[in-house]
Amino acid sequence: MPELLPQAPASGSKPAYDNTPTICRATDIDPVRARLSAPATLRLPVNRCNLPAEALASLAFQLSPVALEVDGVRPLHGPLFDCLSLVEDATERAALFQRHMCAHFLLDDAPAQGLSSAARIDRSRLDYLRLLRGWLFDSEGREGAVLKSWVESRFGLLTSFHRRPLGDGDCPARRDFERERALGLYATGALEAQIDLLYTYAQHELTRRHRGASHLTLYRGISGRDALPVLDTLADGHVLVLLNNLSSFSASRERADEFGDRVLECAVPLTKILAFSHLLPGRLQGEDEHLVIGGVCAARWLPAGSVR
Repeated sequence: MPELLPQAPASGSKPAYDNTPTICRATDIDPVRARLSAPATLRLPVNRCNLPAEALASLAFQLSPVALEVDGVRPLHGPLFDCLSLVEDATERAALFQRHMCAHFLLDDAPAQGLSSAARIDRSRLDYLRLLRGWLFDSEGREGAVLKSWVESRFGLLTSFHRRPLGDGDCPARRDFERERALGLYATGALEAQIDLLYTYAQHELTRRHRGASHLTLYRGISGRDALPVLDTLADGHVLVLLNNLSSFSASRERADEFGDRVLECAVPLTKILAFSHLLPGRLQGEDEHLVIGGVCAARWLPAGSVR
């Protein structure tokens, strides 16, 4: 979807704004539409990153993204990223990152995490790798609830779907989700802090692997006409949809075909990618899968099995 990607302004010229034709073929993206965001019922008033939820969930963010940083992660792990910047090979960087995770969170030392013969719960059973594998196996399972709740905490975007629509406010579906989230986090070793560092490392890798890029074109197979809320339709045929706070996309058009009767094609900001299957070579397997943080986005529908 190159027509949706913001163009870098020439030196000395004005930046490209949300209603500039170079960003999208639909030239009627007025400021009100560009500010379209997740509804207030799906946003928290505070979060733990450098942008409020209303801004990062807006169409304007997709059209012109900026870096997202989880509070406190870079300062705490500065030496790790200093070392990573000196390593050219991605596999070596992944190994360095995993060694740091083990050392910092004591992942290979269960007794240090409180495990003993008298312990009722093994705190070492769930770490960031098991969490990602669980998501790749079933994004609607307990691991999916933990990851979606992390997005709620860090970015202020509430989960709208987990096995079923969660609805607004206090309802049985949301209470079930919160219970599953709590069970997934209970007695784990700083699991949310592990995800903080995982996201920050993923951003470091995406910046290096896609130098100069601001977006990736990704695909999601979807079944059913009403599987995603469609908020509006642009003049060039793109639709504005509201994604769940965390969703799976694939970099492979063919793979996405296998998961629905239609395929959604979307220019996803790099800064909204939590992790991807090639982030840790040899440790994660998936259909070239990317975990994408949600909000409003302009996308287009492709019929499954179509040849572009």
